[in-house]
Amino acid sequence: MTEDFDPVAHNRLAWDRLVDSNNEWSRPVGPEVIARARKGDWSVVLIGHEPTPRDWLPSDLAGVRVLCLASGGGQQGPILAAAGATVTVFDNSPQQLARDDEVAARDGLVLRTVLGDMGDLGVFGDASFDVIVNPVSNAFSPELTPVWEGAFRVLHPGGALMTGFMNPDVYIFDEVALDRQELVVRHRLPFSSLDLSEADRIRAYGSGPIEYSHSLTEQIGGQLAAGFILTHLREAPHHEDITAQHLPAYIATRAVKPPLPE
Repeated sequence: MTEDFDPVAHNRLAWDRLVDSNNEWSRPVGPEVIARARKGDWSVVLIGHEPTPRDWLPSDLAGVRVLCLASGGGQQGPILAAAGATVTVFDNSPQQLARDDEVAARDGLVLRTVLGDMGDLGVFGDASFDVIVNPVSNAFSPELTPVWEGAFRVLHPGGALMTGFMNPDVYIFDEVALDRQELVVRHRLPFSSLDLSEADRIRAYGSGPIEYSHSLTEQIGGQLAAGFILTHLREAPHHEDITAQHLPAYIATRAVKPPLPE
C-alpha cells in the first residue's frame, strides 16, 4: 500500500461492500424483535452472539441518551430505541447506517444516524451521552487512544462505556486455515493486515476491511489511561470457528466515567 493510504476511507468502502454481500452484522433485526423490545423483552450483543448482561445497562432506558459507536447494521440501535432510549448510531459506513434507517422507517422508531470515523467524535459535544454501546469494531481502527479519549469526553460523568473487541492472540493464526477449521500459527503480534503483501492480503481478506490486532494494553489499559474505571469484563468464544475450542476470541468490558464530586 502507498504511504498516503487512508484506512478509514478503505474500510468505509469495504464495509459498504460487506453490507451488499449480506454480512451477518449487516442484517437488520426483524419486526418481531422490535415488538418484544417495546414490551421490555430485549437484549443486545457486544461480542459474537453473547447477550450483554442487562445489569450493564440502566434498568429503565426511557430517555437514556445512547451512542451506538461504530454500531450500524440495523441491530443494536433500533432495539435500544424500541426499549425507550434516545439513540444515535455513529458508523463509518453509509450502507450500515442505511440499515438502521430502514428499521426505523419500517417500525416507526425515532433514532439518529451520523456518518463518521470512531476515532473522531468531534461532531458531538461534551457529555452528550449517558451510555456508549460499542460492539466489536475497533479492530478496524489503526489507533485506539483517540477512540477512548473521545468516548470519555462525550460521556456524561457517571456514564458507561460498553465495548467488545477481539482477543489479539487470535491474529497469530492464518486466516485461510481458520476458514478450513485449522489452527496454523503464521503471524507475529502486533498484527495488521495492512502489513501483508498484496497477494497475502487478498488471499486472506479479499477486498475486506483492514484489521489491527491491538494489545490488551491498548484495549483495557487505554480505557484506564483515558480516565475510565473498569467495572466488568467478560470473555466469549468465537461463534463459528475452531478458535472456540482453544481460547476466548472475544472480550467485552464495561467502564464508567467517574461522576463529578459532590
